[in-house]
Amino acid sequence: MVNPLLPDAETQLAPYAMHGRDTAGRVHAEPTHPYRSPYQRDRDRIVHSSAFRRLAHKTQVFTGAMGDYHRSRLTHTLEVASIARTVGRTLRLNEDLIEALALAHDIGHPPFGHAGEDVLNECLADHGGFNHNRQALRIFELLETRYPDFPGLNLSREILAGQQSRSDKLRPVDSGGRLLEVQTVDAADSIAYNAHDADDAVELGMIEIAELDASAAWRTAAANARRRYAALDAHQFRRAAVHELIDLFVSDLITVSQRRLAELDPSNALIAAFQPQAIVASSAELSELKLELQRLLFDRVYRHPIVLDQRARAGAALREMFSQLVAHPAALPRRFAAVAESEGIHRAVGDCLACMTDHAALEEHARQFA
Repeated sequence: MVNPLLPDAETQLAPYAMHGRDTAGRVHAEPTHPYRSPYQRDRDRIVHSSAFRRLAHKTQVFTGAMGDYHRSRLTHTLEVASIARTVGRTLRLNEDLIEALALAHDIGHPPFGHAGEDVLNECLADHGGFNHNRQALRIFELLETRYPDFPGLNLSREILAGQQSRSDKLRPVDSGGRLLEVQTVDAADSIAYNAHDADDAVELGMIEIAELDASAAWRTAAANARRRYAALDAHQFRRAAVHELIDLFVSDLITVSQRRLAELDPSNALIAAFQPQAIVASSAELSELKLELQRLLFDRVYRHPIVLDQRARAGAALREMFSQLVAHPAALPRRFAAVAESEGIHRAVGDCLACMTDHAALEEHARQFA
Protein backbone atom coordinates (compact mmCIF):
# COMPACT_ATOMS: atom_id res chain seq x y z
CA MET A 1 0.00 0.00 0.00
CA VAL A 2 1.36 3.45 -0.95
CA ASN A 3 1.64 5.82 1.98
CA PRO A 4 -0.02 9.11 0.92
CA LEU A 5 2.31 11.13 3.16
CA LEU A 6 5.49 9.87 1.47
CA PRO A 7 6.96 11.79 -1.47
CA ASP A 8 6.30 9.99 -4.74
CA ALA A 9 10.02 9.80 -5.56
CA GLU A 10 10.03 6.07 -6.22
CA THR A 11 7.89 6.56 -9.32
CA GLN A 12 11.05 7.94 -10.94
CA LEU A 13 13.05 4.77 -10.28
CA ALA A 14 13.92 2.32 -13.02
CA PRO A 15 12.23 -1.12 -12.95
CA TYR A 16 15.57 -2.71 -12.02
CA ALA A 17 15.98 -0.46 -8.96
CA MET A 18 15.06 -1.76 -5.51
CA HIS A 19 11.74 -0.19 -4.55
CA GLY A 20 10.90 0.35 -0.91
CA ARG A 21 7.49 -1.23 -1.40
CA ASP A 22 9.25 -4.49 -2.31
CA THR A 23 11.45 -4.62 0.78
CA ALA A 24 11.83 -7.98 2.51
CA GLY A 25 11.18 -6.13 5.75
CA ARG A 26 13.00 -6.31 9.06
CA VAL A 27 13.84 -9.18 11.39
CA HIS A 28 11.61 -7.60 14.04
CA ALA A 29 8.37 -6.39 12.47
CA GLU A 30 7.59 -2.69 12.87
CA PRO A 31 4.73 -0.51 11.67
CA THR A 32 5.46 1.66 8.63
CA HIS A 33 6.52 5.23 9.28
CA PRO A 34 4.10 8.02 8.32
CA TYR A 35 6.59 10.07 6.27
CA ARG A 36 9.84 8.09 5.88
CA SER A 37 10.51 5.19 3.53
CA PRO A 38 12.11 1.99 4.92
CA TYR A 39 15.55 2.98 3.62
CA GLN A 40 15.28 6.53 4.92
CA ARG A 41 14.65 5.04 8.35
CA ASP A 42 17.70 2.80 7.91
CA ARG A 43 19.84 5.79 6.98
CA ASP A 44 18.67 7.75 10.01
CA ARG A 45 19.26 4.84 12.39
CA ILE A 46 22.79 4.42 11.06
CA VAL A 47 23.59 8.14 11.30
CA HIS A 48 22.29 8.35 14.88
CA SER A 49 24.19 5.26 16.04
CA SER A 50 27.18 5.45 18.37
CA ALA A 51 29.23 3.34 15.98
CA PHE A 52 28.72 5.85 13.16
CA ARG A 53 29.83 8.79 15.32
CA ARG A 54 33.00 6.94 16.29
CA LEU A 55 34.05 6.75 12.63
CA ALA A 56 35.09 10.40 12.93
CA HIS A 57 37.99 9.30 15.13
CA LYS A 58 39.01 6.12 13.31
CA THR A 59 41.68 6.27 10.64
CA GLN A 60 42.19 4.29 7.45
CA VAL A 61 45.83 4.21 6.36
CA PHE A 62 47.31 7.25 8.06
CA THR A 63 47.08 7.58 11.84
CA GLY A 64 46.45 10.72 13.85
CA ALA A 65 50.15 10.89 14.67
CA MET A 66 50.75 11.90 11.03
CA GLY A 67 48.60 15.04 11.23
CA ASP A 68 44.95 15.95 10.79
CA TYR A 69 44.62 16.56 7.05
CA HIS A 70 44.04 12.98 5.96
CA ARG A 71 40.69 11.25 5.72
CA SER A 72 39.05 9.52 8.64
CA ARG A 73 36.67 6.61 8.29
CA LEU A 74 33.82 9.09 8.54
CA THR A 75 34.99 11.46 5.81
CA HIS A 76 35.74 8.48 3.56
CA THR A 77 32.24 7.16 4.23
CA LEU A 78 30.66 10.49 3.29
CA GLU A 79 32.74 10.68 0.12
CA VAL A 80 31.65 7.16 -0.86
CA ALA A 81 28.02 8.14 -0.27
CA SER A 82 28.45 11.23 -2.46
CA ILE A 83 29.96 9.30 -5.37
CA ALA A 84 27.49 6.43 -5.05
CA ARG A 85 24.47 8.73 -5.02
CA THR A 86 25.69 10.46 -8.18
CA VAL A 87 26.03 7.13 -9.96
CA GLY A 88 22.74 5.86 -8.57
CA ARG A 89 20.81 8.95 -9.62
CA THR A 90 22.16 8.68 -13.16
CA LEU A 91 21.19 4.99 -13.35
CA ARG A 92 17.78 5.71 -11.73
CA LEU A 93 18.49 3.51 -8.73
CA ASN A 94 17.17 3.93 -5.19
CA GLU A 95 19.24 6.76 -3.71
CA ASP A 96 17.89 6.26 -0.19
CA LEU A 97 19.02 2.64 -0.20
CA ILE A 98 22.37 3.61 -1.72
CA GLU A 99 22.94 6.26 0.93
CA ALA A 100 22.10 3.87 3.77
CA LEU A 101 24.39 1.18 2.33
CA ALA A 102 27.23 3.66 1.87
CA LEU A 103 26.93 5.09 5.37
CA ALA A 104 26.94 1.55 6.77
CA HIS A 105 29.74 0.02 4.73
CA ASP A 106 32.72 0.83 7.01
CA ILE A 107 30.97 0.96 10.37
CA GLY A 108 32.57 -2.29 11.59
CA HIS A 109 36.17 -1.11 11.30
CA PRO A 110 38.27 -1.23 14.49
CA PRO A 111 40.77 1.48 15.46
CA PHE A 112 43.98 1.91 13.43
CA GLY A 113 42.51 0.85 10.10
CA HIS A 114 43.59 -2.40 8.52
CA ALA A 115 46.40 -2.77 11.05
CA GLY A 116 43.79 -3.03 13.81
CA GLU A 117 41.76 -5.51 11.80
CA ASP A 118 44.79 -7.71 11.17
CA VAL A 119 45.67 -7.82 14.87
CA LEU A 120 42.12 -8.61 16.02
CA ASN A 121 41.86 -11.32 13.38
CA GLU A 122 45.11 -12.79 14.71
CA CYS A 123 43.95 -12.59 18.34
CA LEU A 124 40.62 -14.22 17.46
CA ALA A 125 42.06 -16.83 15.10
CA ASP A 126 40.85 -19.69 17.31
CA HIS A 127 37.52 -18.00 18.02
CA GLY A 128 36.06 -17.25 14.60
CA GLY A 129 38.47 -14.55 13.48
CA PHE A 130 37.67 -10.90 12.88
CA ASN A 131 36.40 -9.21 9.74
CA HIS A 132 35.15 -5.63 9.69
CA ASN A 133 32.20 -6.49 7.44
CA ARG A 134 31.02 -9.23 9.79
CA GLN A 135 31.61 -6.86 12.69
CA ALA A 136 29.26 -4.37 11.06
CA LEU A 137 26.55 -7.04 11.11
CA ARG A 138 27.19 -7.60 14.83
CA ILE A 139 26.75 -3.87 15.38
CA PHE A 140 23.53 -3.78 13.36
CA GLU A 141 22.04 -6.90 14.94
CA LEU A 142 23.40 -6.95 18.50
CA LEU A 143 25.84 -4.37 19.82
CA GLU A 144 23.92 -1.13 19.29
CA THR A 145 21.32 -0.82 22.05
CA ARG A 146 19.36 2.32 21.20
CA TYR A 147 15.90 0.79 21.05
CA PRO A 148 13.89 -0.99 23.77
CA ASP A 149 11.88 -3.15 21.36
CA PHE A 150 14.73 -5.09 19.75
CA PRO A 151 18.51 -5.63 19.86
CA GLY A 152 20.66 -3.75 17.38
CA LEU A 153 19.24 -1.32 14.83
CA ASN A 154 16.74 -3.67 13.16
CA LEU A 155 17.72 -2.48 9.69
CA SER A 156 16.00 -3.60 6.51
CA ARG A 157 17.05 -6.99 5.22
CA GLU A 158 18.44 -5.34 2.07
CA ILE A 159 21.01 -3.47 4.18
CA LEU A 160 21.99 -6.64 6.03
CA ALA A 161 22.25 -8.62 2.80
CA GLY A 162 24.46 -5.94 1.25
CA GLN A 163 26.81 -6.07 4.21
CA GLN A 164 26.78 -9.87 4.22
CA SER A 165 27.82 -9.93 0.57
CA ARG A 166 31.01 -8.05 1.52
CA SER A 167 31.84 -10.36 4.40
CA ASP A 168 31.84 -13.53 2.29
CA LYS A 169 35.40 -13.67 0.99
CA LEU A 170 34.69 -16.89 -0.90
CA ARG A 171 32.22 -15.08 -3.15
CA PRO A 172 33.72 -14.22 -6.55
CA VAL A 173 33.72 -10.49 -7.19
CA ASP A 174 31.44 -10.75 -10.23
CA SER A 175 28.99 -13.34 -8.91
CA GLY A 176 25.30 -12.52 -8.73
CA GLY A 177 23.05 -11.87 -5.77
CA ARG A 178 23.91 -8.22 -5.16
CA LEU A 179 21.32 -5.53 -5.76
CA LEU A 180 22.48 -2.82 -8.16
CA GLU A 181 22.49 -0.40 -5.23
CA VAL A 182 25.01 -2.66 -3.44
CA GLN A 183 27.14 -2.92 -6.58
CA THR A 184 27.09 0.87 -6.87
CA VAL A 185 28.36 1.41 -3.33
CA ASP A 186 31.11 -1.19 -3.77
CA ALA A 187 32.28 0.52 -6.97
CA ALA A 188 32.16 3.97 -5.35
CA ASP A 189 34.19 2.71 -2.39
CA SER A 190 36.99 1.56 -4.68
CA ILE A 191 37.03 4.86 -6.58
CA ALA A 192 37.03 6.97 -3.42
CA TYR A 193 39.85 5.28 -1.54
CA ASN A 194 42.20 5.18 -4.51
CA ALA A 195 41.80 8.86 -5.32
CA HIS A 196 41.80 10.11 -1.77
CA ASP A 197 44.68 7.96 -0.52
CA ALA A 198 46.78 9.43 -3.33
CA ASP A 199 45.73 12.94 -2.28
CA ASP A 200 46.45 12.30 1.41
CA ALA A 201 49.82 10.69 0.70
CA VAL A 202 51.04 13.69 -1.31
CA GLU A 203 49.79 16.15 1.33
CA LEU A 204 51.61 14.20 4.06
CA GLY A 205 54.83 14.16 2.03
CA MET A 206 54.92 10.39 1.71
CA ILE A 207 55.05 10.49 -2.07
CA GLU A 208 55.94 13.22 -4.54
CA ILE A 209 53.18 14.18 -6.92
CA ALA A 210 55.53 13.48 -9.84
CA GLU A 211 55.75 9.85 -8.67
CA LEU A 212 52.03 9.45 -9.34
CA ASP A 213 52.81 9.86 -13.04
CA ALA A 214 53.75 6.17 -12.96
CA SER A 215 49.97 5.61 -13.00
CA ALA A 216 48.35 6.06 -16.42
CA ALA A 217 45.06 7.04 -14.76
CA TRP A 218 46.80 9.81 -12.83
CA ARG A 219 48.59 11.02 -15.97
CA THR A 220 45.25 11.27 -17.76
CA ALA A 221 43.64 13.09 -14.84
CA ALA A 222 46.59 15.49 -14.53
CA ALA A 223 46.48 16.25 -18.27
CA ASN A 224 42.75 16.94 -18.05
CA ALA A 225 43.33 19.30 -15.12
CA ARG A 226 46.00 21.22 -17.04
CA ARG A 227 43.73 21.54 -20.08
CA ARG A 228 40.83 22.81 -18.01
CA TYR A 229 42.78 25.33 -15.92
CA ALA A 230 45.45 27.61 -17.36
CA ALA A 231 47.41 28.39 -14.21
CA LEU A 232 47.29 26.53 -10.90
CA ASP A 233 49.58 26.46 -7.91
CA ALA A 234 50.75 23.05 -6.66
CA HIS A 235 47.92 22.67 -4.15
CA GLN A 236 45.21 23.68 -6.62
CA PHE A 237 46.66 21.40 -9.27
CA ARG A 238 46.63 18.38 -6.96
CA ARG A 239 43.03 18.98 -5.96
CA ALA A 240 41.99 19.50 -9.58
CA ALA A 241 43.79 16.32 -10.64
CA VAL A 242 42.09 14.32 -7.86
CA HIS A 243 38.74 15.67 -9.04
CA GLU A 244 39.56 14.66 -12.62
CA LEU A 245 40.68 11.22 -11.44
CA ILE A 246 37.35 10.61 -9.72
CA ASP A 247 35.48 11.92 -12.75
CA LEU A 248 37.48 9.62 -15.04
CA PHE A 249 36.48 6.52 -13.07
CA VAL A 250 32.88 7.61 -12.40
CA SER A 251 32.21 8.51 -16.04
CA ASP A 252 33.51 5.14 -17.19
CA LEU A 253 31.48 3.34 -14.51
CA ILE A 254 28.27 5.07 -15.60
CA THR A 255 28.89 4.52 -19.31
CA VAL A 256 29.61 0.81 -18.96
CA SER A 257 26.73 0.26 -16.52
CA GLN A 258 24.25 2.03 -18.79
CA ARG A 259 25.38 -0.11 -21.72
CA ARG A 260 24.98 -3.33 -19.72
CA LEU A 261 21.54 -2.28 -18.52
CA ALA A 262 20.47 -1.53 -22.09
CA GLU A 263 21.72 -4.92 -23.27
CA LEU A 264 20.20 -6.97 -20.43
CA ASP A 265 17.05 -4.87 -19.87
CA PRO A 266 16.31 -6.45 -16.45
CA SER A 267 12.64 -6.12 -15.54
CA ASN A 268 13.10 -6.00 -11.77
CA ALA A 269 15.71 -5.66 -9.04
CA LEU A 270 16.18 -9.38 -8.42
CA ILE A 271 16.74 -10.22 -12.08
CA ALA A 272 19.37 -7.48 -12.19
CA ALA A 273 20.98 -8.73 -9.00
CA PHE A 274 21.32 -12.34 -10.11
CA GLN A 275 23.16 -11.82 -13.37
CA PRO A 276 26.35 -13.90 -13.83
CA GLN A 277 28.43 -10.71 -13.75
CA ALA A 278 28.02 -7.39 -11.98
CA ILE A 279 26.09 -4.84 -14.03
CA VAL A 280 27.49 -1.77 -12.27
CA ALA A 281 31.13 -2.14 -13.21
CA SER A 282 34.03 -0.41 -14.91
CA SER A 283 35.42 -1.22 -18.33
CA ALA A 284 38.30 -3.68 -18.59
CA GLU A 285 40.62 -0.81 -19.54
CA LEU A 286 39.74 1.40 -16.57
CA SER A 287 39.73 -1.58 -14.21
CA GLU A 288 43.32 -2.26 -15.22
CA LEU A 289 44.25 1.41 -14.72
CA LYS A 290 42.67 1.29 -11.27
CA LEU A 291 44.70 -1.81 -10.40
CA GLU A 292 47.85 -0.08 -11.63
CA LEU A 293 47.15 2.87 -9.32
CA GLN A 294 46.44 0.50 -6.43
CA ARG A 295 49.75 -1.27 -6.98
CA LEU A 296 51.56 2.08 -7.02
CA LEU A 297 49.92 3.14 -3.77
CA PHE A 298 50.69 -0.22 -2.19
CA ASP A 299 54.38 -0.03 -3.12
CA ARG A 300 54.99 3.66 -2.40
CA VAL A 301 52.46 4.53 0.31
CA TYR A 302 50.96 1.56 2.16
CA ARG A 303 54.46 0.10 2.60
CA HIS A 304 56.08 3.43 3.42
CA PRO A 305 58.35 3.12 6.50
CA ILE A 306 56.29 5.67 8.43
CA VAL A 307 53.06 3.78 7.72
CA LEU A 308 54.62 0.44 8.63
CA ASP A 309 56.04 1.88 11.85
CA GLN A 310 52.66 3.31 12.88
CA ARG A 311 50.97 0.01 12.00
CA ALA A 312 53.45 -1.89 14.16
CA ARG A 313 52.97 0.46 17.13
CA ALA A 314 49.19 0.39 16.88
CA GLY A 315 49.16 -3.37 16.44
CA ALA A 316 51.35 -3.93 19.48
CA ALA A 317 49.08 -1.75 21.62
CA LEU A 318 45.94 -3.63 20.55
CA ARG A 319 47.62 -7.00 21.04
CA GLU A 320 48.69 -6.09 24.59
CA MET A 321 45.23 -4.78 25.49
CA PHE A 322 43.58 -7.90 24.12
CA SER A 323 45.75 -10.17 26.26
CA GLN A 324 45.25 -7.96 29.31
CA LEU A 325 41.45 -7.95 29.05
CA VAL A 326 41.24 -11.70 28.39
CA ALA A 327 43.36 -12.30 31.49
CA HIS A 328 41.31 -9.83 33.58
CA PRO A 329 37.69 -10.09 32.37
CA ALA A 330 36.44 -8.05 35.33
CA ALA A 331 38.00 -5.00 33.65
CA LEU A 332 35.72 -5.41 30.62
CA PRO A 333 32.97 -2.75 30.41
CA ARG A 334 29.65 -4.08 31.69
CA ARG A 335 27.89 -3.69 28.34
CA PHE A 336 30.00 -6.54 26.94
CA ALA A 337 29.17 -8.92 29.81
CA ALA A 338 26.31 -10.56 27.92
CA VAL A 339 28.59 -11.27 24.96
CA ALA A 340 31.22 -12.76 27.27
CA GLU A 341 28.60 -15.05 28.79
CA SER A 342 27.04 -16.19 25.51
CA GLU A 343 30.03 -16.18 23.13
CA GLY A 344 33.07 -16.23 25.40
CA ILE A 345 35.55 -13.71 26.72
CA HIS A 346 37.63 -13.57 23.53
CA ARG A 347 34.71 -12.42 21.37
CA ALA A 348 33.63 -9.93 24.01
CA VAL A 349 37.13 -8.43 24.16
CA GLY A 350 37.19 -8.28 20.36
CA ASP A 351 33.89 -6.38 20.35
CA CYS A 352 35.15 -4.03 23.05
CA LEU A 353 38.39 -3.16 21.26
CA ALA A 354 36.73 -2.90 17.85
CA CYS A 355 34.35 -0.28 19.21
CA MET A 356 37.18 2.00 20.33
CA THR A 357 38.40 5.02 18.40
CA ASP A 358 42.12 5.41 17.76
CA HIS A 359 42.45 7.96 20.57
CA ALA A 360 40.41 5.92 23.04
CA ALA A 361 42.51 2.84 22.32
CA LEU A 362 45.76 4.73 22.90
CA GLU A 363 44.41 6.24 26.12
CA GLU A 364 43.25 2.84 27.38
CA HIS A 365 46.60 1.31 26.51
CA ALA A 366 48.41 4.07 28.40
CA ARG A 367 46.13 3.54 31.40
CA GLN A 368 46.59 -0.24 31.43
CA PHE A 369 50.35 -0.17 30.94
CA ALA A 370 51.35 3.04 32.70
